[in-house]
Amino acid sequence: MELIKPGIHIDFVGKMKYAIIFSVILTVISIASVLFHGGLNLGIDFAGGSIIQVKFQKDMTADKIRGALQSTRLENSIIQQFGPNEFLIRTAESFHDQKLFEENVNKPLTAAFDKDYEIRRVEVVGSKVGMDFQRKAVFAVILSWLAMLIYIAWRFEFRYGLGGIIALVHDVTIIIGTISILKMEFTISILAAIFFIIGYSINDTIVVLDRIRENVKLNPRQKLAETINMSINQTLSRTILTSFTVFLTVIALYIWGGPVLHDLAFSLLVGVVFGTYSSVFISCPIVLFFENLQLSKMKRKK
Repeated sequence: MELIKPGIHIDFVGKMKYAIIFSVILTVISIASVLFHGGLNLGIDFAGGSIIQVKFQKDMTADKIRGALQSTRLENSIIQQFGPNEFLIRTAESFHDQKLFEENVNKPLTAAFDKDYEIRRVEVVGSKVGMDFQRKAVFAVILSWLAMLIYIAWRFEFRYGLGGIIALVHDVTIIIGTISILKMEFTISILAAIFFIIGYSINDTIVVLDRIRENVKLNPRQKLAETINMSINQTLSRTILTSFTVFLTVIALYIWGGPVLHDLAFSLLVGVVFGTYSSVFISCPIVLFFENLQLSKMKRKK
């Protein structure tokens, strides 16, 4: 199926300088937001703490729950509605001790609401475990970038690998920046979304870069800028169809997936949009810049 008719010629290269300016602005805003907020708003998976999921049998509000938990360690916790009369209580406290948990959760809730509730889930993560998870998450992301750079550089050329990896760094930075600006919790679900986008984005980028490589071999005398334009136009139909179908799937997940999948789906939406964008407007300019840099060095030697 071809969405775009053969022979179309859109001047992507001519618009790349504006795209780069746009990306630089977004990247600066993303980094500035993280620094301004003193880092990301880490969930209990990374910062440590407890999550308690409570289902009530009658109409309930977060204010009523907070009032019941006054004078306990959960007094300043975050209470978030999870579904009909169902709430998540998030706190920095780690209730490893069952007696401590009883005193701070069961007793005050029972005193206020009798037995008209059910504790459905309790998750506890220690602070040391959270810090260790942070280090491993950062290491895993960086390692994935390096592994892809090595493979693409070996399988194709270094300039293509460099373009692909810079595109990935761009995508991850934008996702993290969006999460920071919206003050969303950085949870394991968002980390999973980042890894998904890394795979999605590099696959989309490789399709474009591979076509550029093939056209360079077929038209060695053609200017690289013209070859890049031709290659992007040739893969445009595939790029739009793939991105649009993935986008529709993630939209459905965002709308009907429920509160549990809300943050994951939102991160995927941002990642799919910018992953598609970076395949054209980030990776290709890097390849072109690297080529122009090599040509300028050769002229200096002559």
